[in-house]
Amino acid sequence: QVQLVESGGGLVQAGDSLRLSCVVSGRTLSTTIIGWFRQAPGKEREFIGGINKDGTLTRYIDTVKSRFTISRDNGKNRVGLQMNSLKPEDTAVYYCAADTTGWTVGLSPFSYDAWGQGTQVTVSS
Repeated sequence: QVQLVESGGGLVQAGDSLRLSCVVSGRTLSTTIIGWFRQAPGKEREFIGGINKDGTLTRYIDTVKSRFTISRDNGKNRVGLQMNSLKPEDTAVYYCAADTTGWTVGLSPFSYDAWGQGTQVTVSS
């Protein structure tokens, strides 16, 4: 059974950077698509980006495309989310998720069958 654990969240000021990490266990990471989502209070869970199995393809939503970067180290079973130029509207709980059966990065939460517990990111103005 695949398990995911996020870390790296915290309280930062607008313009700062944070790097989130997602450690995956229970499955070979090179066989798994990883997506990153976030959920702000009162809002639905939102896809922000994802990376394919070998790390050659990433996909982002427009609001983070120039600021966030997803990378993976399959040898260390770890996926990172580098977030630069953070804005107050980036405040949310951030989740990594695993798609163990798909072939491409999906935007829908329903494409993913395992989730981490989330890590809080708060950006003050």
